[in-house]
Amino acid sequence: MIRHFVLLSFRDDVSAATKAALYDELAALAGHLPGMTGFHAGPNVSVETDLVRGNHDAFWVDFADVAARDAYLADEKHWEIGARLTGLTVDGLDGITVVDMEV
Repeated sequence: MIRHFVLLSFRDDVSAATKAALYDELAALAGHLPGMTGFHAGPNVSVETDLVRGNHDAFWVDFADVAARDAYLADEKHWEIGARLTGLTVDGLDGITVVDMEV
């Protein structure tokens, strides 16, 4: 299984409702991407504030295998949502950190 983590530094003007709508759209990708087995999102509640480095929100997606993750990465709907998400983060792509792990 591959767990795809995305750490986000949203601009201050991005509302909780906007974030929730983006997360709902990402979660809905499971409906047409076989192998997408889980999705979780929400605020970073770490007490290690000096290590948060602006990443106050995050989500992760679980994939059955590398092929399922790669299909997600190539998916047109994923790219559309990603483009909107990038437009809402501090300094665009600089406001997004991605980590993939085999679990």
